[in-house]
Amino acid sequence: MNDIKFDCKYFCGVMPCKPNKEHNSECISCPFYTQIEKRILIIKLGAMGDVVRTTPLLVKYREMYPNSEISWLTDFPAVLPKDKIDKIYQLNAVSLFVLQNKQFDIAINLDKEEEACILLHTLKASEKYGFTWENNHIAPVNKAAEHKLITGFFDGKSKANKKHYIDEIFDICELPFNDEPCLLATSLELSDKWKKILTTKAGNKTIVGLNTGCGSRWSTRLWSDKNWEKLIDLIQSNNLFPVLLGGEQENEKNLSLAAATNCYYPGVYSLEEFFSITSACDIVVTQVSMMMHVAIALKKKMVLMNNIFNKHEFYLYNNGTIVEPTIECECYYGNTCKKGESCMKYIEPDTVFEKILTL
Repeated sequence: MNDIKFDCKYFCGVMPCKPNKEHNSECISCPFYTQIEKRILIIKLGAMGDVVRTTPLLVKYREMYPNSEISWLTDFPAVLPKDKIDKIYQLNAVSLFVLQNKQFDIAINLDKEEEACILLHTLKASEKYGFTWENNHIAPVNKAAEHKLITGFFDGKSKANKKHYIDEIFDICELPFNDEPCLLATSLELSDKWKKILTTKAGNKTIVGLNTGCGSRWSTRLWSDKNWEKLIDLIQSNNLFPVLLGGEQENEKNLSLAAATNCYYPGVYSLEEFFSITSACDIVVTQVSMMMHVAIALKKKMVLMNNIFNKHEFYLYNNGTIVEPTIECECYYGNTCKKGESCMKYIEPDTVFEKILTL
């Protein structure tokens, strides 16, 4: 037992490790022994898009500590690249029991939900960053987390904020942001499949993915079917190839748009296949939604339509442009329109198409 390297990156716990399986190596003389530099836990439960745009931290920590053991607690494990993370946990009693009885070097919580904050408070870690729980309420565990909390407490502070989300989370972790990319779980096989399908249908035309939905939480983000139809007509008449994209919620809408415009609609697929279809597009047009984060992670050119959020929150890695209504939106983070009609009607299809051509 004294010869067992419990601190080795390859140690599996109850089964033979990879060097033992592949090379018959044993701890006492193993040339593959790699001591774990840091044990790091990232808590980012949701939403799905927010999990994706937190992955630049994963890139940063891998650069800083190549031999670290990185764990991630999330509600959406399907979007995380499994080859970049050592252990992925979902929020349940077993995960909480395990995490609360481990020792970490670094623990980060970027969620403001009670369960995430209380968990960080109870964890054993040498360094903690983000949001914790004190005196029966959410609190910053380090000074750098105060800014993000305060902008969440007051609309005025949020509207005045000029930092994008990735800058904010790097600040919270007291790290410099140097354009570390977003990561996404993708399938090379499925991506190749959809690349062949779409290029066959499009020929030599530029493929423009049109993500028509935005979820139900903030329906004020939705662009009208009438405007989507106008945009599709502009795309088709200028020899580009539009593709309708969306999930189950958008299926009826996309079927209707496809029937009205003869635009190609591949249908509803699994999340993994949806990512692969998007990866086959050259440009993406979307309202603020999960698709925005997917397109960024896939390094796609993007026209982003925004109305109810602070545009400074979004960082497009110099690969896209933001279009907003020509009148000021008064429904900040709102799910009902104060004026009785959506300001999204003041984003013209002509304007969106001009941005597509510019990209």
